[in-house]
Amino acid sequence: MLRKLVIASLVAAAFAAPARAQAQPELLMPGVSYQRLVQYTLHGPVGVNVLTVTRPGGLLSVLPVLSNEQIDGTETLTAIEQRLSPSATVAAVSGDLVAAGGRPDGLLIRNGAVDHGPRTARTSVGIDTSGTLRLDRITLFGYWQGTGTRRSFTLVNEPPRPGTVSLFTPAWGPLTPGSADSVAVVLRPFPPATPNADLVGTSVQLVPGGVAGIPPDGAVLVGRGSAASALQGEAAPGQTVHVRLTLQPDWTGVTGALGGGPLLVRSGRPVFAAGESIPPELLALPQPRVAVGQRADGSLLLVSVEGGVPGYSFGLTNYELAQTLVRLGAVSGAALGAGGPAEMAFDGRVLGAPVRPEPQLADALAVEYAGVYAPPPSAPVLSPNGDGVGETETLAYKVVRPSTVTVALVGPDGVPRLSSQGQVAPGTYPVQWSGRRADGTPEQEGLWRFTVSAVDDLGRASSVERDFTLDLTLGHAKAIGPPLAAPRASPRPVASFQLTRPATVAERIETRTGTIVRTFPTVRAAAGTLTISWDGRTASGGAVYPGRYVARATATTAIGTVDLAAAITVRRRAAK
Repeated sequence: MLRKLVIASLVAAAFAAPARAQAQPELLMPGVSYQRLVQYTLHGPVGVNVLTVTRPGGLLSVLPVLSNEQIDGTETLTAIEQRLSPSATVAAVSGDLVAAGGRPDGLLIRNGAVDHGPRTARTSVGIDTSGTLRLDRITLFGYWQGTGTRRSFTLVNEPPRPGTVSLFTPAWGPLTPGSADSVAVVLRPFPPATPNADLVGTSVQLVPGGVAGIPPDGAVLVGRGSAASALQGEAAPGQTVHVRLTLQPDWTGVTGALGGGPLLVRSGRPVFAAGESIPPELLALPQPRVAVGQRADGSLLLVSVEGGVPGYSFGLTNYELAQTLVRLGAVSGAALGAGGPAEMAFDGRVLGAPVRPEPQLADALAVEYAGVYAPPPSAPVLSPNGDGVGETETLAYKVVRPSTVTVALVGPDGVPRLSSQGQVAPGTYPVQWSGRRADGTPEQEGLWRFTVSAVDDLGRASSVERDFTLDLTLGHAKAIGPPLAAPRASPRPVASFQLTRPATVAERIETRTGTIVRTFPTVRAAAGTLTISWDGRTASGGAVYPGRYVARATATTAIGTVDLAAAITVRRRAAK
């Protein structure tokens, strides 16, 4: 079976075509852009979502996030982002596989402290203080010592097995798990579980059965069987207890990490067989997948592959994912939860095709921005012409700390129309603009800039700009009834628009979901009424199905490009 899977993976790799962009990169927030690609493989089309992040630093961080802020339990990616929203603007991908009880399957380090131990036979993904991706197979060694000799343990925030000890930190949750043969030793105070440091606490309580409250400034050692006897004898209340956690290889400087694997890219080349402890079917069969990589310039790539939807997106094999990362420019990279939930989101909404129901996650890899943020304008093209489309512009900005903020709306002539400066509390602030002068006439056509700069209470400066166009070239889209009886021997008018000036016009028919059914030759049109005519056929000459469609016109002038659509109805022509 394994041989067949490997051969299938090699054949798929041989036929894999380069990813093709379906849209230009979209700026999500300063330093972070998003692009959705479609990659064509032997299995069929595959949707690939890509976040490109400049090297982390300053106001931009890439770090693991724990679901519900505790090990035991899960949370959706959009819920994680909504929870973090008051303190940052967040983009994220799903993280490690989910183990029993909603725990991360592998390593988790947050703020330099170990929240969960690694899977030693799988690659772990770390990010150090310089923003460099560290990809290694990590082993954790720990010991505790009371009145006796050093005693080893390897479990952190994981229920102990008979004869073993586990360290539980506040990241676990409020109470440690128990069993009849367990003993818990509560240490308070106790520092964060930082690797390669002498962690010293005082035993303040010994609890038979193992169920103990975890102090927010402490930790709990839980032992079972013979390990429980050792704890009871050597860590009695009042006893000083020393704990040390060591990671190998040494990850000095790594402040955030999560479980992943396998390794996908080494020195700019895709890795076919990393030899990690992952079931072969998770590697060789098309799956939804998530990966992280780093380019030579230090920028990071977060990739989410849609899968499991035949005819739409089949997913990728592990090696195809490695090739995809290399095509995107990665010189190093690894998978996150192989074959598990694969999702990407920004500001609480899913990017790409949503998965229903939304997967429950143990952790995620998040990009957090702490500077001023402005969402895209509500109308990329503002056209206050009375047709009910693009009549007003809704703008906004968000700060996550008390800040001094300067806001300006600048016209094509470089003159601000709106401006303000002042102290604001954390929150989101809307700005609405009608696009009209005081006398009610439309403002100057052309490119407008909404700029916001902020200095927060920590002295950190940031700025953001969002552009839109005020363009009155195209307006007043109307369907021309009655419903089109298709197919027809000759086209008839189905929609009309008004042009205020000569423009280069492209016309097409789409489904309601945006699939292009028919395109027409681009024309140079004079000011006046513009009409789209159609015979109810596709480009190949076949009749379309009855239903709702969209007639779309796109007009380009020196001012910019604007498109407008009219909803039309098609019915089947009765047979004679």
